[in-house]
Amino acid sequence: MIDNSGAELIAAQLRHTIDLLRFEVRDLRKSVDYIKEFQEHRLNDLESNGKDHETRIRNLNDGVTQFKMVAGLANGGSGLLSIIAVVKAFFGG
Repeated sequence: MIDNSGAELIAAQLRHTIDLLRFEVRDLRKSVDYIKEFQEHRLNDLESNGKDHETRIRNLNDGVTQFKMVAGLANGGSGLLSIIAVVKAFFGG
């Protein structure tokens, strides 16, 4: 049979093991919290970059559309001038 001092020794060892496990759990929770915070920060950065790229693409698309419109008007204007020149030449003016 285990005497009283042996039981106290086992109880002390169990308390020590429980304390070590508590510290380990606390450290793991800190690590998980850090990783979670880091991932949230990274996700926010990626979302911000994605929005920035979308804005840039839209601005470029608008610029291309405006350029096409101006080029079309310029091309149409030269065609109109050509027609006026032909009509003027036809009527002898």
